[in-house]
Amino acid sequence: MVKKKINLKNKFLKYFPLILLYFSVLNEFDIDVSNNWLISFNLPFIIIFYWSLKDPDQIGNGLIFISGILNDVTLGYPIGISSFIYLTIIAFAAYLRNITLRPNIYKDSVIFLVAILFANSVNALILGFIFSIEINFFEIITNITFTYVLYFLFAKIFNYLKPVGV
Repeated sequence: MVKKKINLKNKFLKYFPLILLYFSVLNEFDIDVSNNWLISFNLPFIIIFYWSLKDPDQIGNGLIFISGILNDVTLGYPIGISSFIYLTIIAFAAYLRNITLRPNIYKDSVIFLVAILFANSVNALILGFIFSIEINFFEIITNITFTYVLYFLFAKIFNYLKPVGV
């Protein structure tokens, strides 16, 4: 009976990042406080970067691509933009995973910052110049800042939630 509970827990933990990714994409999960200041962060970027870096088999690239399509449908963006951005973040994580001998949260966070700066810049360029969608750069800078700061918290949580033996 105990072994069955452990296996069930590990199965849930195995699919938890994917469930969380799809939940955050379908619910347009940005936390916004719209008084005089704005707090928002991009949870899909954190999930994709962390799991692509630490355990790339946990969430497959194809499933991340599909989550990008769903994000575009949810936000009303041209189809494929978010998928391209998500695959860009995967590329940064794969690069870091291949060159790193000793993983370190601080080195990871620097590459994550570069990845989200690049991804948001490309996203703003594509949406602004090609599709003429109005871009609020203050919201983008705020989003990047809070996404970067919250990466440390979510990395600790995800380290704790890693499945054992799956």
